Amino acid sequence: MKKKALFLALFILLLACTDNPKKNNEINLYSQRHYEVDKMQYRNFEELTGIKVNVIKANADELIERMKNEGENSPADLFITVDVGKLFQASEMGLLQKITIPSLSEKVSKDLMDKNGFWVPITYRSRIIVYSNKRVDVSELSTYEDLANEKWKGRILVRSSSNAYNQALMSSIVANLGTEVSTNWSEGIVKNFARDPKGSDRDQVKAIAAGQGDVAIVNSYYIGLLLSSEKEEELNAGKSISVFFPNQSPDERGSHINVSGVGLAKNSPNKENAIKLVNYLISEEAQKNYVSNSFEYSVNPNIKPDAIVQKWGEFKRDTLDLNLLGKYRQEAIRIFDKTGWK
Repeated sequence: MKKKALFLALFILLLACTDNPKKNNEINLYSQRHYEVDKMQYRNFEELTGIKVNVIKANADELIERMKNEGENSPADLFITVDVGKLFQASEMGLLQKITIPSLSEKVSKDLMDKNGFWVPITYRSRIIVYSNKRVDVSELSTYEDLANEKWKGRILVRSSSNAYNQALMSSIVANLGTEVSTNWSEGIVKNFARDPKGSDRDQVKAIAAGQGDVAIVNSYYIGLLLSSEKEEELNAGKSISVFFPNQSPDERGSHINVSGVGLAKNSPNKENAIKLVNYLISEEAQKNYVSNSFEYSVNPNIKPDAIVQKWGEFKRDTLDLNLLGKYRQEAIRIFDKTGWK
């Protein structure tokens, strides 16, 4: 009788373990971001919570394909990108689930949030114009559209059309102005190239310093990185240019922005832990870390930019629904191909 009772107790215990498996005290993060500040953020989170953050790095398309192939067995908890278009794509493919963060509206500016609830912004950056201090008068600059003016022939530097930042900018122009205007703009830009598109945003600034062109389209935070660099070549490149935020007049839409954001994976095995990490990344402490280390803008309107960035002044940002940067992505790529933007 005692043996039967012992067997029954063990059986019940086994069932309990099977039905309620012990949750892993970890998070599996699929991330496109590659900045040192991210390592700091995850390390701080681990020290605060005891939850281990496992990071798998790759480009956004590779991570999306991986989640798609893994299906219901995917270990991914969170998907982080540097381009909202990829978050939109992942949500459209059914790879994300809606994420609820308490008091999100108190921590994040409304125009930066996902109206559909599938992703949360953690930083933002503007795609700005930088210009040679020696060869350009700031009064010559006005809008993105004006860069197609023939006065800029042989003077514009920009990276390739395959770059997600350029695709997002073109998507915003399509969303705001339509396909015809966007196509004409792209044709004008191509005619005004100082050289074939190549290299990174930093390389465009270095090319201005070397006299290979006069203006460049780059992400704002790269200028902060150059001006804080310990490398003399990068520091000198940063000092050779000034920052200009386009489309700032009262009747204009404002400068284009994009966000780094995070989505909750559809089949997240550690959902509770994942939401804790998202909450931490939009906390004041984490936001200040981003601002002072990567020179991005905080999604919290109460947190000021780094001192280097503050010198550029405040700017009006385009408040376009950021999901449209994903919705119009294929049209943007089609326009690039049609107009010969390599």
